[in-house]
Amino acid sequence: MALTNNDIMKKLRVAHKLRDEDIVKICSLVDFAVTKSELGAIFRNENHEKYMECGDQFLRNFLNGLVIHLRGPMPEKKVKAAKDSSKTKPNPSPKYKTSPKK
Repeated sequence: MALTNNDIMKKLRVAHKLRDEDIVKICSLVDFAVTKSELGAIFRNENHEKYMECGDQFLRNFLNGLVIHLRGPMPEKKVKAAKDSSKTKPNPSPKYKTSPKK
C-alpha cells in the first residue's frame, strides 16, 4: 500500500515536531498561502466529512518551504564583471626558445 500525500504530511509533521503555526510559516517562505483550517482538514481521518485530500502542489510547496526552513535561503550568485580591455595582461613570452629554421 502506497503512502498518500496526506500520510507524508502527517509523517513530516511528527518527525519535525511541527505545529500548525510552523507549517503556515514554512509555506509562507515560498509565497504559498495556507490557513490553519485547511491544515486541520488535511490532517483529519479519511472517513471524516471535512477531510481534504492533500494535493501535489500543496505538498511540493511545503517541501520547498521546509528546505528553506531547515537549510536557510540560497545565497545569491555573484555575477562576474566584464573584464575591462585596459586591464588585460599582455601575452607572456614563450617559456622555451624556438630554433631558427634552416
